[in-house]
Amino acid sequence: MRFTQTFMDEIRDRVPISDVIGNYVTWDKRKTNTTRGDYWACSPFVSEKTPSFHCVDPKGFYKCFSSGESGDHFTFLTKVAAMSFPEAVERVANMAGVPMPAYDPEEKKRDEVRRTLYDVMEWATKWFERNLQVESGAAARAYLRQRGLSEATIAKFRLGFAPNSRNQLKEFLASQGATKEQIEASGMVIHGEDIPVSYDRFRDRIMFPIEDAQGRVIAFGGRAMDPKAPAKYLNSPETELFHKSDVLFNLKRARAAAAKAKDDPVGSTLITVEGYMDVIALDQAGVANAVAPLGTALTERQLQMIWRVTGEPVLCFDGDKAGLRAAYRSLDMAMPQLKAGRSVRFALLPDGQDPDDLVRENGRDAFAEVITKARSAAEMLWQRETGGKTFETPERRAALEAAFREITGGIEDTSVRRHYQQEMRERTNAFFGTVPAAQKGKGTYQRPTGNARSKVTASARLANTSLVSGLVSDALPVREAALISAVLCHPDLLAENFDMFCAMQVQSPALRQLRSAILKAYTDYPARDRDTLMEHGAMKAQKPTIDRVDETVKRARLWVCTREAALDDAREAFAQAVKLHIKESSLASELNAAERALADESSDGNLERLIDIRRQMDEMQSMEALIEGFGIASGRPNTSF
Repeated sequence: MRFTQTFMDEIRDRVPISDVIGNYVTWDKRKTNTTRGDYWACSPFVSEKTPSFHCVDPKGFYKCFSSGESGDHFTFLTKVAAMSFPEAVERVANMAGVPMPAYDPEEKKRDEVRRTLYDVMEWATKWFERNLQVESGAAARAYLRQRGLSEATIAKFRLGFAPNSRNQLKEFLASQGATKEQIEASGMVIHGEDIPVSYDRFRDRIMFPIEDAQGRVIAFGGRAMDPKAPAKYLNSPETELFHKSDVLFNLKRARAAAAKAKDDPVGSTLITVEGYMDVIALDQAGVANAVAPLGTALTERQLQMIWRVTGEPVLCFDGDKAGLRAAYRSLDMAMPQLKAGRSVRFALLPDGQDPDDLVRENGRDAFAEVITKARSAAEMLWQRETGGKTFETPERRAALEAAFREITGGIEDTSVRRHYQQEMRERTNAFFGTVPAAQKGKGTYQRPTGNARSKVTASARLANTSLVSGLVSDALPVREAALISAVLCHPDLLAENFDMFCAMQVQSPALRQLRSAILKAYTDYPARDRDTLMEHGAMKAQKPTIDRVDETVKRARLWVCTREAALDDAREAFAQAVKLHIKESSLASELNAAERALADESSDGNLERLIDIRRQMDEMQSMEALIEGFGIASGRPNTSF
């Protein structure tokens, strides 16, 4: 039986070759890199002790360096599993979840037509390229130069120009031998029963060839030169060759670049961006591993294609509201499919810039920094469900926990689902200020309330320490106020410490509400200064609390947590305060547990544990957080937090 090329390409693309071969060999853990889809094993063809058999998922190819054998999924099964070729195809089709095709003479004809369409698309590509270089393409060349593209980049991506004519391309394709049916099937002309004479689809547009995973041109994107054109960007219609939800712009080049950049954390993955120009600008700047969907949100099929290249791609979005919404949609799509070795990270660009703007203004390093700071799927999930919200009632806290249970419950992989559920429970417990219950092994948590948060009944001396006195008075806890103030005055600290700031235990209800407002304002618009942050409605409603924070910080002379301090000074003070705050919270929790243990059993061991915790808290009371050089960047040296 003869199988169509389309069917063969589909099942081969759906199934990593390592999944096929892994049933017959044991992968060498030292040499194999599952993230890159790079696998090594002892040869299944000859007896050996040192692995010389190599397969690469992105290429769908294997090579045995001992025997010289090489091939694809089907070749391997015919040689190692002694299958006939149709049996090998059926095995891979079953793994792909694709039914075997019945013999269909019409499908055979369509496959033959598809093969001829590749020639038509190649002819069109070359014609567009030539038109860019002649007089009629002068304005298009000027536009590309204005966008900063070099001649080498234009040639690499085979950019071209479609002149403002209704029939020049159609006539050229006919002169090359293309039939009327082929020209119409290629999508290069607009035709129909109500259109007496077909005409060129792309007119007065810069042309971007769109290639399949094998590097064959299957469609085009056209960027209008006329600013009044109804559609700024126009893609080819769906054809026998082109289904836009199954195609990623630049996949072949990006896959090859990622395979070469083995030790580069930015270059060794795939990065998805919004459009062709972003991909091309990044490539010219030295980021050759970017791909883009074609005018739509990333689809499940496209994500599966990406995962076959890399286990942890970075999905890059603009930092505005629309970009954040798109990121959350991608998160929802990816979550059910996560498993060991298959995840996603999210990079949000600063100040509403797109990748093209960022690399043109600041170069590759600026974009690389954004990618390096990409957030995990767990971090994005936490941000979406908690950012800008308050949880002051049991009902709201219960609703948050229910939301996490529902979302994580949809993860198909049992192990990953369990770890996500545990991760969200731990974050929620930290966020609400809960501590483990005293009963060992019960696995439940209780929420301290009122003065029980500080559990100061251990001794009158402990009750008077600075660590707990702020928790039982009406005044704002100084360190909590300082941390909030530092972020309020230097929002860049929030970008650098987002997860910690979300999860940080805040005992003061007023400061918890202010934190929620800051997160809401920053999520809606990532401000770089206090004044901009204060323009948000959620922040205006917190003006009384903010005034109290300012007064608390001023009274404590913690100028390093105000806008007077340079960012570097504020960053050091913030980091030191966080360490003290975490230590303080930990000791308070340990004190609660120690007192409960002593109440349950008056043993020497429990008493010694309680005394030791008291000692540590006393040491913290007398300890000053000294950071040498505090204030140097601000021109105001200060050595005490």
